[in-house]
Amino acid sequence: MAFCNLQKKLSVLLAILTSLLQLSFASAETKPLHPASFDVVGINKLKSLNPQLDGGGVKISVISRSFDYIDGIPQNNYLCDIFQECLSNANISFDSTPGIPAYKSEHSTNVCSILFGSDPNAYNPEIGDFNFRGAVPNANANVCEFWHFLSNYVFEDNDFDTDLITASFGSHFESWWTRGIDALAEHESLPVIAAIGNGEHAFDTAMFPGAGANVIGVGVVDSVSSNKLYITLTNFGLAKPEHSSTGPTFDRRCKPDIVAPGNCLVPAANENSEYYPSGNWSSYAAPTVAGAAALLIQKAKLNKTNLDLISSTGGNCIIKTILLNSATKLPFWHKGLLTKDDDHSVPLDYIQGAGLLNAVKAHDILDAGRQEAGFVKNIGWDKNRLEIDKEFEKVYHIHLDNPEKKIITATAAWNLHYNKKYPFEITEEKNSNLSLELWALDVNDPNRSLLIDYSDSYVDNVEHIHCKTDPNFTDYDLVISYSTNESIDIQNEGEDYAIAWNIDESPAEKQDILWYDLDTNGIVDEKDLEIIFGFAKAVLESGSDISFGDINGDGKIDLDDISILFEQNNRQAKWFND
Repeated sequence: MAFCNLQKKLSVLLAILTSLLQLSFASAETKPLHPASFDVVGINKLKSLNPQLDGGGVKISVISRSFDYIDGIPQNNYLCDIFQECLSNANISFDSTPGIPAYKSEHSTNVCSILFGSDPNAYNPEIGDFNFRGAVPNANANVCEFWHFLSNYVFEDNDFDTDLITASFGSHFESWWTRGIDALAEHESLPVIAAIGNGEHAFDTAMFPGAGANVIGVGVVDSVSSNKLYITLTNFGLAKPEHSSTGPTFDRRCKPDIVAPGNCLVPAANENSEYYPSGNWSSYAAPTVAGAAALLIQKAKLNKTNLDLISSTGGNCIIKTILLNSATKLPFWHKGLLTKDDDHSVPLDYIQGAGLLNAVKAHDILDAGRQEAGFVKNIGWDKNRLEIDKEFEKVYHIHLDNPEKKIITATAAWNLHYNKKYPFEITEEKNSNLSLELWALDVNDPNRSLLIDYSDSYVDNVEHIHCKTDPNFTDYDLVISYSTNESIDIQNEGEDYAIAWNIDESPAEKQDILWYDLDTNGIVDEKDLEIIFGFAKAVLESGSDISFGDINGDGKIDLDDISILFEQNNRQAKWFND
């Protein structure tokens, strides 16, 4: 009898515990999910479509700089706070200076939380209860002190057991260590993702290593201006030069490569329950892009064929081309300088790069699979090789049943080559200049074929095309080849490259309020007119080449743009009256 009573009590207790667990799970699922910026770039949607994508099996190295150095020795004040509830269950290891006390870094804690954080019971006084979930909470992380990273894996060239590197600091100047990181990306085929800098207000030019040729440089998209925090954290506008560093670099290359939101709720180091908004900083846009890249790498690990390609020579370029090709063009996107026509010698926008991170589309391109040159699907990628004495070009043929109102986007990338030893000088004799062309074909009359668009930069190792199709043609060729600017006496051994492409519907012309709400406060008013007057004045007085403000796309910021803006007066964003 006593045994039966015990069984009944245990059954009741188990039922109560099960109910509590179910209630806890349900409440966590119904709480707002942060970072809310992940909704904007598709990370949350991608993970809901593919629940197995959580970073499991991916190794990420977060390079974090100590705030103090004594006699050249870094102090251990670069550590993220693993005792913060958000990071208490993360798989994090450290690479520190032996014998020196450890100190927690607010910056490192913020960066790591965006990547690896998990806290279903998070709280902010203005937001209330929310569920914090980083991009890749089950990834294996190594938070590596900057100078340890340089000495062990750049200067000494030791084996580096990682799938991805990310960094959220930088220098305005190229140096041996910035070239060393470019060399590491090339020789180890490692994607390196780094913040590009915090814009004119911080007096930042494009910063290294983000400005490096083989590194994916990330700029920041501003959140909107609202006195309600939940609106600010869920709505985002444009990348602005005052907050996000712009190109070109000192040697005229395009940067950033891509942009992402940075403002999100992050945990405070040393305060177990406090969360606060991070602000519009590229430091926090970079781990957002790194998280999306890690999800792609995890997806590739689930497909052995894709993994072999990504881990082989030039494999880092696959991740780069897929991320750039899938990016969403924001208002005012324009290649290069302020002109009416496409800038064929500049592959990316000097503020937006290729555009806003789009994790779902990036996954779709990767999932479409490798397709070698020849007849290919309307979405896909390839990693291949050009050799001057064998194959001067590769051609990818695309057929469209309905070419009306379509956009073809294609991106090619390859590594610049650096010496593996200090001071990691660029090896000019091994480097190549490639070009990317888009041809419309008449299969019945080859003489009627048209060169629709091309990208042929003198200095970049990225080429990018974003072009409307011609409704009179159903067949198109993407051609990657050695550039006509390439020296005819080049003696290199050939060039490995990656290419990605996809076809989209043409967007509605200038429907987004961000074309007109230039200060992103939710309403088109006199403040926006003041801003565009300022842009027009800057063009007249200083010859500014930034296309931000050229509403009608005629290559000028003038009275025509001001007139268009005036017609939109008092237009409101959807969130304005929330």
